[in-house]
Amino acid sequence: MKTFTAIIERCSDTGFYIGFIPGFPGAHSQAESLDELQRNLQEVVSMLLEDGEPKLEVEFVGLQTVAVA
Repeated sequence: MKTFTAIIERCSDTGFYIGFIPGFPGAHSQAESLDELQRNLQEVVSMLLEDGEPKLEVEFVGLQTVAVA
């Protein structure tokens, strides 16, 4: 089993969740719920992996909070 880290955002205009896997070309999707987004991303990644192991262009490191006065 392979695991990937997805970044998830929510569009303020549509309310849709948008998810993408950093550095994995084509690994992105959107959905009305987080559960649906999870299923969509699993399906997309499965299809992309059929073409072989991806060469990730970047490596997810983490998140930082930036405070500005």
